[in-house]
Amino acid sequence: MRRRSALGDYLSGALGWVWLLIVVLPIYYIVITSLRSQSSFYSENPLVPTKNPSLRAYISVFQNDFWHYFLNTMIVTVSAVAVILVVCVMVSFYIVRRRNRWSNLTYSTILLGLGIPLQAVIIPVYYLVIQIGLYDTLLGLILPSIAFGIPVTVMILVNFMRDIPDELFDSMSVDGANDWKTLWRLVVPLSKPAIMTVGIYQALQVWNGFLFPLVLTQSSEVRVLTLSLWNYQGQYTSDIPAILAAVTMSALPILVAYVFGRKQMVAGMTAGFTK
Repeated sequence: MRRRSALGDYLSGALGWVWLLIVVLPIYYIVITSLRSQSSFYSENPLVPTKNPSLRAYISVFQNDFWHYFLNTMIVTVSAVAVILVVCVMVSFYIVRRRNRWSNLTYSTILLGLGIPLQAVIIPVYYLVIQIGLYDTLLGLILPSIAFGIPVTVMILVNFMRDIPDELFDSMSVDGANDWKTLWRLVVPLSKPAIMTVGIYQALQVWNGFLFPLVLTQSSEVRVLTLSLWNYQGQYTSDIPAILAAVTMSALPILVAYVFGRKQMVAGMTAGFTK
């Protein structure tokens, strides 16, 4: 049994290192290639760092409205995530504390959104955005992102809030706290891991979203990073280092957020599902 256990540990460790290599190798290739000159890209080993690193590719990207697209993406992401968190925290609190027919119906209705693929409703969303006059605007990207982020956010928050002991709620009631005070003084502080989880998860989804910007925007004034990378690919067809420099700069902010919040993200995703 000990030999089998040790063999299983070695096998798990080996598979873990293989998976780490699979994940890290593309990132390593993107970063070192973005530091190459256009000529060295074709003459040097692609897996060996260049002998003469250069920031030419990054300078070229910055000179082509990168900061404008970055700001648009930040506005859409921060606005959508902030609204999702505020709305879903309050809705999840109502579902957990009321426990009646209406709260169950609300929860079931929201969860129906998990079964609706974005691609299946993009045409109705496109028509609706045009009808309300929000086509080719940042608000036209924010509102659909909020709508499609609510179901999974409510599911995670509800499962986390159900782990909060009822005795704590009873203590707040004895102290004379109403539902509003209970929510912001008890539930929100104890639910920080879940809130960080859904915040990072939704930020990843909105930041990396491509279908909404592609269908719901047209002009360069409201273009976001994912759509700009697609245009960079056409603009820098033969300049691979410039394309990968744009990819690196686009992924860096959300990668940093994930690195600092990964523990809370795992804890929040697994909370409540062991019952």
